[in-house]
Amino acid sequence: MNDAHKIVEQVYAAKENVRAADDLIRAYLPFIKAETAKFLKRPPIEGQDDELSIAMMAFHEAIGGYSRTRGSFLKYAAMLIRSRLVDYSRREQRHSRVISLDAPIGEEDTTLGETLADDRDPHEETASRDATRAEIEELTRQMKEFGVSLSDVADNCPRQQRTLDACRKALQYARENPELLDDLLKTKRLPIGQLATGSGVERKTLERHRKYMVALLLIYTNGYEIIRGHLKQVMKGVAVR
Repeated sequence: MNDAHKIVEQVYAAKENVRAADDLIRAYLPFIKAETAKFLKRPPIEGQDDELSIAMMAFHEAIGGYSRTRGSFLKYAAMLIRSRLVDYSRREQRHSRVISLDAPIGEEDTTLGETLADDRDPHEETASRDATRAEIEELTRQMKEFGVSLSDVADNCPRQQRTLDACRKALQYARENPELLDDLLKTKRLPIGQLATGSGVERKTLERHRKYMVALLLIYTNGYEIIRGHLKQVMKGVAVR
């Protein structure tokens, strides 16, 4: 078995098993670091450079989104890593810019941003929209395997804060127990009994919001960084790593 065929087999195995995915990421950590170094123009420092974490999540996302029709897995992973690092860099630049533009100047507390014309780069806006669209398309494809659509998720979203908190609690438990994700991916069914028992959330709550929970579990474990960023504004307190 040649190396190209071997990694494809490993990727497809990793799609079905969280531990296999973790093993594959560890095995290709030198590759991930090398791609991060190309972006940073220097070797990344573990524990200090967020870019390395972003690159690792992008590699994990590449595992979930890869198919043989995409060609070389490593080329696909490198492209995705680069794309996610560019997105991250642009967001960080915009955040730092917002802070400085919100600073009051003069005697009338006018902000610096109010004194400047809107000079947003249309290319950056286009790139951001394209990246968001790509994530939504990939999530839509993956949810379809579970019989769930985006409209289903919207209709199934909790309307009360108490219910939202319960779903958040179940999500956190699932993330701390990756074997539940294994069951989800293998059976294409939400392990409601295990979630209810382990998290202490009422079973009927999880059953009522099954499609919503399926979407959350997929989003929070498959590297959908942009979508997670939007959800973070709603799901307060959920760690996004």
